[in-house]
Amino acid sequence: MKIFENIINHKINNITSTELMKYSKQFKIAISAEESEKLATHLNGRKVNIFKPTERAQLIREVAKLTSPQTAKELNELFNLFAENN
Repeated sequence: MKIFENIINHKINNITSTELMKYSKQFKIAISAEESEKLATHLNGRKVNIFKPTERAQLIREVAKLTSPQTAKELNELFNLFAENN
């Protein structure tokens, strides 16, 4: 389902810190306001495709550096759910 992939990737590549905070609460992923700001700045304008395992793995490594390994692990589990359901 290519349209589903495009919608999710577009959202990730254009997300704001406010949206990140909202989604982190919704999916129970603990991040601070400072971390959400760093992540949003890092993600904006990038062309990351979380449905490609190598791109997803690289993004998760970057998230771990910006936040914490635990946050990156939780985010990876969420991305895997999206990828499995696609």
